[in-house]
Amino acid sequence: MHSLLVLVAFEVASFAAAATGVIFRPGDWYKQLNKPRWRPPDWLFALVWAFLYASIGLSGWLVWQEAGIAGAALPLGVYAVQLLLNAAWTPIFFGLRRPGLAAVEIMVLWAAILATTVMFHPVNAAAALLLVPYLAWVSFAAALNLSIWRRNRSKTLSQSAR
Repeated sequence: MHSLLVLVAFEVASFAAAATGVIFRPGDWYKQLNKPRWRPPDWLFALVWAFLYASIGLSGWLVWQEAGIAGAALPLGVYAVQLLLNAAWTPIFFGLRRPGLAAVEIMVLWAAILATTVMFHPVNAAAALLLVPYLAWVSFAAALNLSIWRRNRSKTLSQSAR
């Protein structure tokens, strides 16, 4: 029973990173930006992120189950940092309307996901593998973020100055 409660806690923590997406919605500002043709449809983002957040939570739980907090303090600490970075991207991009700053932030997030994956692997290989789709999606999201920033640099700079 305790293990199941900890799994729920990991899932809640993972999905809590998505909470900023409820607060900071894309809105009209985002709709007006010049976006690349290879950008997926809006509905796909929610589906992909739901799967990824579930995988992220399960991954952390597997490491906890294998080694506990004390036995995996550093990997789980890096895991927590990547969740915080994940939560920070949306307010930067949509809230502050700063795609350039968000591009820097998502690169730091990418590095944190990679570090988490590498640190999880010796503890639980399945936990590390569960993070690979997350790393791949954030790689894609970073490319999309950079493309949007480059295409709209003058527009986003003038709007952020207001």
